[in-house]
Amino acid sequence: MHSVELLPDEATDRAVREVWRRLADEGLPSQAAHRHPTNRPHLTLVSADTLPAEIRGRLRQAFAGLPVPLRLDGLVRFSGRMQVLAWAVRPDDVLLHLHETVWRIVREAPQSGRPNSHLAPARWAPHITLGRGRDTAWDVPDNRLLPATADASAVATGLWTEARYYDSLTRTTGRLGPGPERPCQP
Repeated sequence: MHSVELLPDEATDRAVREVWRRLADEGLPSQAAHRHPTNRPHLTLVSADTLPAEIRGRLRQAFAGLPVPLRLDGLVRFSGRMQVLAWAVRPDDVLLHLHETVWRIVREAPQSGRPNSHLAPARWAPHITLGRGRDTAWDVPDNRLLPATADASAVATGLWTEARYYDSLTRTTGRLGPGPERPCQP
């Protein structure tokens, strides 16, 4: 499986990693425990079976306009087979348009396989994962986990500065933009 992801600016990356640390300090499931070098805060836009070079080229064009605004706004919890705690991403028109463009590029490329329908524009719940676990409940108040901002809310603003793809079979990433494609960390 291949995913297409947006990466935040350095300050936002540090803020998310701080929440990962706070979760770990509370003894709760946290992405901080996932030590693979490719693990970093990100927003998944689409996933599919594969991303051939032609598709990656079209995606690089879509990401030429990066950076775009980023807004994180409170915690969200997803239930199912796996429980997920995440920092909600509040999408603006620019992010929604970018997501729709990326989704369309992958969906219209039969060689990429079928994209994950949970990430379709009508169903997409943009977020940055903070922790995952089975039978987990994060019973810690949100304000103990999220950093307070000047207005004492859990809102954080920044920029989505880079796009990458992640290959779950080889556990490698590659840069999609802005700029030329290049392999990233294993």
